[in-house]
Amino acid sequence: MMRYQRTETAHLAEITSLWYGSLHTRTVRVILLRDQDTVSGYDLALVTTDLITPAPALITRYTWRWSIEVTFAESRDLLGAGQARNRTRVAVERTVPFGLYCYTITVAWYTLHGHHPVDAADRRERAPWYTTKTDPAVSDMLAKLRRAIIAARFLPTRPGQPTDQEIRAVQQARAAASLDTAA
Repeated sequence: MMRYQRTETAHLAEITSLWYGSLHTRTVRVILLRDQDTVSGYDLALVTTDLITPAPALITRYTWRWSIEVTFAESRDLLGAGQARNRTRVAVERTVPFGLYCYTITVAWYTLHGHHPVDAADRRERAPWYTTKTDPAVSDMLAKLRRAIIAARFLPTRPGQPTDQEIRAVQQARAAASLDTAA
């Protein structure tokens, strides 16, 4: 069967049964997958109301969704999407899409401006347990974006920022104005 862009051999077991509870008495299929290396238990359990599609095709379809599920989980865990305490309908409808937009903007920024070929190697050096890490994770992208924002915020010669002399001149003018109004 095809999983995660690889053809693999795995053991499958499936049973059709009734699911009591949230699906009331609806007929479902339970599919258990165990990799060849696994000696006990199973590696993946799927419950589906699709009674027709062959189990290998359902497992392939599930793996196609994996990147989407990872995006939702990272948006929730790293950006707080879906965790706002909103009460109005409009606010609730905006919160999750906004979190997903932030996720998209972060990945797009990293792709266009933040990526450096040695990022994954630097991360492996800081976290030696990532021996097989070849690509940056979204958490790495967010960390780099935060560093870039902080560095830009505190650059000494950023256009539009007043110089120390300009700040002092404004402070002196305010002080002089307050003395004039006090008299």
